[in-house]
Amino acid sequence: MKVKTILVSQPEPKMENSPYSKLIDKEKVKVDFRPFIHVEGVDAKEVRQQKIDLKNFTAIILTSRNAVDHFFRIAEEMRFKVPDSMKYFCQSEAVAYYLQKYVVYRKRKIYVGKMNFPDLVVLFKKYKEEKFLLPSSDSLKTIVPETLDKLEIDWTRGIFYRTVISDLSDLKEVYYDVLVFFSPSGIESLLKNFPDFEQNDTRIAVFGNSTVKAATEAGLRCDIKAPTPETPSMTMALRKYIQTANKK
Repeated sequence: MKVKTILVSQPEPKMENSPYSKLIDKEKVKVDFRPFIHVEGVDAKEVRQQKIDLKNFTAIILTSRNAVDHFFRIAEEMRFKVPDSMKYFCQSEAVAYYLQKYVVYRKRKIYVGKMNFPDLVVLFKKYKEEKFLLPSSDSLKTIVPETLDKLEIDWTRGIFYRTVISDLSDLKEVYYDVLVFFSPSGIESLLKNFPDFEQNDTRIAVFGNSTVKAATEAGLRCDIKAPTPETPSMTMALRKYIQTANKK
């Protein structure tokens, strides 16, 4: 069956010439964006109940832009002035760049990984004496605590925000040829919002092994998968599938 409409379970990219824009132009498909999950911050009282005192830490581990936002939000709520000596360990350049929203980049001690969390290991080993705080959501990839525990460094996890299922009831009567998912939480949201969902001719596109696993365990058929050596990005995987499906 041909592909004419796609729903991506994420916010719309803010960049003008995003890969999705090119997909729309080249393949003449309609692409809508709708977050299936969203983030809600916990308040300072709840952070204190986790026995977290910000002044006890000398370094912050930041795995996402959400972590950046909610660390500084909690610091403000607690009336904690983040010292200039604070060290920031950012999982990627994108996270480090986003940090400039809150600090003067060139005047801070910022250490950056390549992309994946284990890339930071060499930096953690170099600064083993620091007291690390990991601001995170209630759902955390197991590789993060496993990596930190193996290093035997002084680290504490703080739940500063939560991943919450979005209300999608307005989509009940809306049909898309392809649904695109990037996390197990997105699959969970689909099934919570639409417990009677039947896939039928709807194609499911999934990114990452954990998302494939969640979809398969939910009884869904995964028609499009990324990343693969041939299609390292979701838009590339979608383009390849669309070109084949729309030729028939």
